[in-house]
Amino acid sequence: MLEASGLTKQFSGPDGTVTALSDVSLRAEPGEFLAVRGPSGCGKTTLMMILGALLRPTAGEVLLDGEDPYRLAPEARSRFRAERIGFVFQEFYLVPYLSVLENIMAPALARSHPRAEARARELIGRFQLDDRAAHVPAALSTGERQRVALARALFHEPKLLLADEPTGNLDPENAERVLNDLTAFAESGGTVLMVTHHADAAEYAQHVLDMEAGRLAGAVEQQR
Repeated sequence: MLEASGLTKQFSGPDGTVTALSDVSLRAEPGEFLAVRGPSGCGKTTLMMILGALLRPTAGEVLLDGEDPYRLAPEARSRFRAERIGFVFQEFYLVPYLSVLENIMAPALARSHPRAEARARELIGRFQLDDRAAHVPAALSTGERQRVALARALFHEPKLLLADEPTGNLDPENAERVLNDLTAFAESGGTVLMVTHHADAAEYAQHVLDMEAGRLAGAVEQQR
């Protein structure tokens, strides 16, 4: 489902070129939950943005379901992301003036859905948000906001979920709930790649890659 080879990303800074990623390669299959673990500033989020077709690498190649999104025109690449990739972020990025229902339906703006409201209500029920459907994000708990963000990520039934520190703002109970939801997505045949600096979160993955200073170490297989 996901294959990256030789990814390098460099940025120009006031003191010269900064290398955020250096020759990173990885592969994730359908049904696999892969975690990239490492300290803040090691390049994890840069990697996730490149894998999610949001940030073009300086060198290297990304294949999602056999296709390189960076060979597509910008509009086609946006459609590609909307159809195949779901994103879950630590900061949620919910639209503050939209209700829970409307936030979950928001991906339909990028790619139309023949039954958008019905699909959103299915997800509201799945994530036990029925009594919050008309609320705006400010009226929700932190855990509820993350559940809304996860429901939004699943709206178009993506093949790949990219999760950037999805438990960073959550208490242990809500963190466990989100990690169980990511596990269930993988068990249903989807692919999950999560970046985290929390060892407890990484334990939910089948394989863990450690990142330091923009480089990846070999995968560690975990018994779950």
